[in-house]
Amino acid sequence: MPPKLILASTSAYRAALLAQLGFGFEQLDPLYLEQSQDGENPKAKASRLAREKAISATTLLPIDTASIIIGSDQVAHFANGDTLSKPGNFEKAADQLRFCSGQWLRFSTAVCLVDNQGNILSEGLDEYEIKYQQLSDNDIIAYLQADKPYDCAGSIKAEGLGIHIIEEGRGKDINTLYGLPLILLLQMLSGLGYDTFKAINSIKNIK
Repeated sequence: MPPKLILASTSAYRAALLAQLGFGFEQLDPLYLEQSQDGENPKAKASRLAREKAISATTLLPIDTASIIIGSDQVAHFANGDTLSKPGNFEKAADQLRFCSGQWLRFSTAVCLVDNQGNILSEGLDEYEIKYQQLSDNDIIAYLQADKPYDCAGSIKAEGLGIHIIEEGRGKDINTLYGLPLILLLQMLSGLGYDTFKAINSIKNIK
């Protein structure tokens, strides 16, 4: 029996992304409280949080259950290292978008895989950058009222109506921007001997 896949996240966005791969998986709340560390750069922060989320979820699983636990975290930041958090409300989101207008913002998204005993199996990180269009206050208000991206760093749901305020994007995997780098995850799972094609072998061609 292949190991069970566990997503250590309550995020509906990450669950929807993982579901695209066709794998069966379970979703657990890692019961993890995110904390910042002074002087930590964005890549290191994303990697640490992904690792700690994955490890914290092991306390919810039986020791004898063969599992691969997927932890992931994303940090949105500018080239100088300044980060943006989730705005939480309209006012803070509007301030973020005014600040981001015409600028590039980078999304560093880390993945950590651990077994059910908390041993780290694989770690990786991918990045995707977007350039915001020059946004007027009317643009910002219209977008926020339509998409309400208050739980998204950078105040943008790029997979939704946020595409309207993006001028350009660059990176290997657009899913990295959405919250889970699927290309990287597949490579990590394959490197562990997980048969990533098994989930799609039974899909029949529809003519």
